[in-house]
Amino acid sequence: MPIENVYIARVTDGLILVSSMDHGSQGSGNSDKMELYKNQAKQMLKKLNTGNAQSRMSVDSNPYVFHYIIESNICYLILTDKGYPKRLAFLFLEEIHTDFINSLKEDHGEDWYSAVETTGRQYAFIKFDRNIQKKRRDYMDPSSSANVRKLTDDLSAIQTVMRKTIDDVLDRGNKLDDVGEMSKNLASESKRFKWNSQKLSMMALYKQYAPFIVVGGVIISILVINWYFF
Repeated sequence: MPIENVYIARVTDGLILVSSMDHGSQGSGNSDKMELYKNQAKQMLKKLNTGNAQSRMSVDSNPYVFHYIIESNICYLILTDKGYPKRLAFLFLEEIHTDFINSLKEDHGEDWYSAVETTGRQYAFIKFDRNIQKKRRDYMDPSSSANVRKLTDDLSAIQTVMRKTIDDVLDRGNKLDDVGEMSKNLASESKRFKWNSQKLSMMALYKQYAPFIVVGGVIISILVINWYFF
């Protein structure tokens, strides 16, 4: 039950900084299947900059599951099969996050964040794949004594991590667009309704007081005529 694919990407635009594949699962029989999940991963990463992205999430895509965390505007995303322990998947992500930041600091010092934010090149930090491959081997067998010990020592509340399906996640952008368009239409309709309401109110007032205004005008006219001629 290996960790299949690993992606590290910038949240603001989904730019992939590092991509790492499990070369053992890339045979001819799996290549087409893995291409599907690679495309899903890229679509997910593009949709993270919505303002509503969860910092931790598991996304079902039968028979696999995507798990990701977001730290310092960087997303760490992995693909595992459904049998892989969720807690172990997030421990792997946390270690990859720590190792990646340490690697950036070694190369760029305190300017590491600027290096991530300003790069315009995909896979700009691909050399970190070596670290990922090593870490993947450590996490390959969930039943190993080292990984069982990690699960035993880990006290984090993984149960609170939100879980969605791939369809929910990939449709979210379209739904948000639809909601935005509906909001604009409602705002326009609200203005039109307000103006029509004001017109109706003015007409009602006119109908209510028009007779008094006419009578008052007649009386004033008579008084003016009497004053002028007499």
